[in-house]
Amino acid sequence: MSTKKALTEILGIKYPILVAPMAGVSTPELAAAVSNSGGLGSLGLGASSVEKARNAIIATQKLTKSPFQVNFFCHEPEELNVEVARNWIEYLKPIFARFHTKPEKELTKIYNSFLEDPEMLAVVLELKPKVVSFHFGVPSASTLKSLKQAGVVTMASVTQLSEAELAIGHGIDILIAQGVEAGGHRGMFNASLDPAISTRDLVKLLKAKLGTTIPIVAAGGIMSGQDIKGMMEVGASGAQLGTAFVQCKESAASENYRKLLFDKTRNDITQITSSISGRPARALLNSWHTEVDIPTRVIHPGYPFTYDVGKQLNAVSIPDHDGTANSFAAHWAGSNVSRIRDMDARQLMQTLVDEMR
Repeated sequence: MSTKKALTEILGIKYPILVAPMAGVSTPELAAAVSNSGGLGSLGLGASSVEKARNAIIATQKLTKSPFQVNFFCHEPEELNVEVARNWIEYLKPIFARFHTKPEKELTKIYNSFLEDPEMLAVVLELKPKVVSFHFGVPSASTLKSLKQAGVVTMASVTQLSEAELAIGHGIDILIAQGVEAGGHRGMFNASLDPAISTRDLVKLLKAKLGTTIPIVAAGGIMSGQDIKGMMEVGASGAQLGTAFVQCKESAASENYRKLLFDKTRNDITQITSSISGRPARALLNSWHTEVDIPTRVIHPGYPFTYDVGKQLNAVSIPDHDGTANSFAAHWAGSNVSRIRDMDARQLMQTLVDEMR
């Protein structure tokens, strides 16, 4: 596919602005608000069951007639190493004990990969959302061909050139160049190979190596229309923003999450950790970084098994008087979170468009 055809034309949107498909935070309301404002709304369905995914897509289709994307995780399924899991549970036991409880003795695979869930593909082919995007990898060429035949545009998050080339080889239509500044989980195909390339440098690299063969969407650390314009000046066809939209009233973020995003004493530092979920992800600095990620930390059992006990700890942890110090929640946020603004989705979209001009 050549970028001679504008990204907006390919996606059927007015502005080259996409909201990131943030699992656990995205909602039909947020997706529809962005799509109805001329951007590309999104549903993060990587952590959803088939039935929940179906319901979310249908709910969004009722709220907007404009295109939106649905996103799935394509990590390679792994077997649980029982010994590693046991050691990880033992390592976390003293923290659980502070809250007068214990972790479960065994870890479970709380999320399936799109690669091992044919029913999810069937739902997509049935409901035919305009755009489907993939994280942590890409499905087979035959799967992408079936989506293309159904009139679905496909996108994939990539963090380095080798991933981009693999995605193109499988037939992906659009690349999302996700830099190290991005909040939450970046889309590394192999969690052990973190290139840690900045968004700007990644866009420039992909543009230099791939030319106009495929549209590139910049993602990671982008908070304003000026940021979007700057990425487009170095070769991006558009931009995808996540952290900027987490605070919107239409998102599913908790009140405490929103409060922390605007807390100037807490939101100026983010750090990447794999201890919460088993995959590297950037979050507001909290107890995971200061109490778990210490030099003597043992090896965790990987994704999504690590996330099982991570969610257990979040559920039982009790914050101190200021509501944050003992936080074991996953407050995902990009490196530029301190520039976040208090706006609903429509206001934010209009502001981004005005700033781009």
